[in-house]
Amino acid sequence: MCGRYRLSRRKQVIEEHFSTDSDEVGWVPRYNIPPTQFVPVIRQNPDNDRRQLSLLRWGLVPSWSRDMSKAASMINARAETADTKPAFSDALRLRRCLIPADGFYEWQKAGKTKQPYCFEVGAGELFGFAGIWESWNDPNGGTLETFSILTTTPNALTVTVHDRMPVILQPRHYYVWLNREITDAKIALDVVKPFEAEQMRCFPVSTRINHAANDDAECAAPVEIIHTQRKLFA
Repeated sequence: MCGRYRLSRRKQVIEEHFSTDSDEVGWVPRYNIPPTQFVPVIRQNPDNDRRQLSLLRWGLVPSWSRDMSKAASMINARAETADTKPAFSDALRLRRCLIPADGFYEWQKAGKTKQPYCFEVGAGELFGFAGIWESWNDPNGGTLETFSILTTTPNALTVTVHDRMPVILQPRHYYVWLNREITDAKIALDVVKPFEAEQMRCFPVSTRINHAANDDAECAAPVEIIHTQRKLFA
């Protein structure tokens, strides 16, 4: 799964990298993004076919949902089954998006504790998660736009820490994924594959990342894991 990620670039850099227009919204670089928060998402503008950058809430709420109670459990959608799940199937066909990031975190069990790791593409380059989005009308008449990140089987690097990984798209596949004219889920999913392990790196980070209130560069800084060995005395 993917439950935390990093987007430490400024809004202007994100726009230039993904060639997007932008809503009049602000963005401050983040190092520890948890679910249920509003973050940059890239969609294809239906009026001019250009890419549009907007802020959406992480945790998909289906349009037919009565409330937002299950949003926190819908931060991820399994790529293998998304086209058969009522909560995700329509969005996969009609409402696909990219979620900009420059790192994500996973936890590895180490005895009774869990050690967090940061995963990056290259040396911390910007990339795009494959996502799907939905629009939900709340009881008060407002509209909430939300999204979920697709996950897939792990590559040779991520499998050392976790049995799933978020779908990272190659830049050459952005067009297919965002193309609103492609409404066949099978065609869209052709570009969904585990990202090449050789193009990624990972390193352990501080357990400060465990707490969403911690959100600074130190959260993503490499740390040394100190292995302790119990000594037995006769």
